[in-house]
Amino acid sequence: MKPFCPESWPEDPTPASEIDCQDCGLYKQGTRMVWGEGNPCAPIMVILDNPGAREDREGNTYVCGTRQTLQQAIHEVGLDKDQIYVTYILKRRPIKKYDKEETRAICKHRHLDQQLKLQNPQLILCLGNVAVQSFFENAEVEVKGLRGSWHEVKGYQTAVAYHPLAVRRRPNLYKLFLEDLSFVKSRIHE
Repeated sequence: MKPFCPESWPEDPTPASEIDCQDCGLYKQGTRMVWGEGNPCAPIMVILDNPGAREDREGNTYVCGTRQTLQQAIHEVGLDKDQIYVTYILKRRPIKKYDKEETRAICKHRHLDQQLKLQNPQLILCLGNVAVQSFFENAEVEVKGLRGSWHEVKGYQTAVAYHPLAVRRRPNLYKLFLEDLSFVKSRIHE
């Protein structure tokens, strides 16, 4: 296996009809919309809560901890980066307080549902409780109780795993993270 080197995935351009969306109010926080990254035709759509910082203070592109951990695990389980497309419940990075429940509902229904119809991935992988609860539309569910199984959500085979930042903060979760990515990989090759 060749050595792992984190890299920026190509960003999927935000559709022109959505770039100036003001429905959820996050545009007031001044962050730009990030539609997704990776291969839009990939069989696996990874859903995270929201995009993180993409540039350092000087404006240089860098790979944040979330993407670095996710890319490392993808590499270790033998998935190809072209098999992955990463998107978000919220398409803008929140930097101030906001109405989380309302904003997530608006963004999910306006943007994520549109992406799912357009891209029609073979599998969904939700990372972290926020993405899981938003996508499953159930505030009571948690990664801990759902991981290791397939769930039919909105007509998509869906698996869940811990958020890469949780894995970075609690290294004992990394083994479980690898298990969950291997679980997803095994379904791709069926």
